Amino acid sequence: MDRVSFNVPTPTGKELDYILEVVNKRQLSGNGSFSKRCQEMISAAVGGGKVLLTHSRTAALEMAAILSDITVGDEVIMPSYTFTSTANAFVLRGAVPVFIDVRADTMNMDETLIEQAITPKTRAICVVHYAGVACDMDVIMEIAEKHGLIVIEDAAQAYHANWRGKPLGSFGHFAALSFHETKNIISGEGGALIVNDAKAWERAEMIWEKGTNRASFYRGEVSKYTWVDLGSSFLPSELIAAFLCAQLESSLDITAQRLATWWRYHSSLEQLEARGLLHRPTVPQAASTNGHIYYILCAEGVDRDGVIKRIAQHNVAAVIHYVPLHSAPAGIKFGRTAGDMINTNSLSARLIRLPMHPSLSKEEQDEVVAAVSAALAN
Repeated sequence: MDRVSFNVPTPTGKELDYILEVVNKRQLSGNGSFSKRCQEMISAAVGGGKVLLTHSRTAALEMAAILSDITVGDEVIMPSYTFTSTANAFVLRGAVPVFIDVRADTMNMDETLIEQAITPKTRAICVVHYAGVACDMDVIMEIAEKHGLIVIEDAAQAYHANWRGKPLGSFGHFAALSFHETKNIISGEGGALIVNDAKAWERAEMIWEKGTNRASFYRGEVSKYTWVDLGSSFLPSELIAAFLCAQLESSLDITAQRLATWWRYHSSLEQLEARGLLHRPTVPQAASTNGHIYYILCAEGVDRDGVIKRIAQHNVAAVIHYVPLHSAPAGIKFGRTAGDMINTNSLSARLIRLPMHPSLSKEEQDEVVAAVSAALAN
């Protein structure tokens, strides 16, 4: 029996055609026609905010940190249950990540804990929409406005997901998307910065173009371009943009396919949850997921790593996710916690991610469910 892979990057059909078009045009560097097409499609999908393609979600968050004027000693509130980039982007500016616990139902930051983590040094809140399921953005934006804080959405996993019908990435002052090969919409490596604060757009272009006003120069607004601000090489090549363009054109179909797989898992695992062998993900009524991740939570006291090994014996690749940042060596060195981390510690040790990708067949999904059932019944 062939192994059921955890992830299989899947082209939609036009990727190679678009890449060849770039090669034939002899423009391989960034900010060409495919970059602009991608930015327009993303902007339309996320509610109209202006968009800049980046070479990664990490780069987009680093740009957001610069645009937020994060500096030495500032504090940024975020969940501990996230990828290192969420914290690194601010640590690079000299800021302190302040980790708060997650909700037991969604694995997202617990919005009821934010205000008690605020100090005179707090500059921003960085929310993470885990697994393509929204944080409670109504409450978070209200808290941010009350305390004069910037909101940055780490929407790496959240393209085509919504909160109360509004696209994720459209709430915060800034948002970051990921198009890494493990995400729903892919370009190998890649990301995008969404700028919802109109006052920040001109500076965002400068930071994106290595701190220069080159974008203004190409539009004929200045006679020459020069170094005017902080910046770095954040642009992806047109080869990356060409691949991404093909994916974005099919993004609704890809999302629908993933959602069908997500709901098939959810239905198939219902009886195991009823027997107390696992817990399935929760999607709040106000949220609509994009089917990015399907995970299960082992019952308390179960050896999660042992379950993964038994699943692997059935030729199925299942994996853990993040080691909580507050307990990581760098998290201890650069950050601090606000309050206890009961849910983060417990849930992260019980979570198992199941295979999820566009090439996953119904037959393979049945194999996954059978493997999980056998592993938990052991």
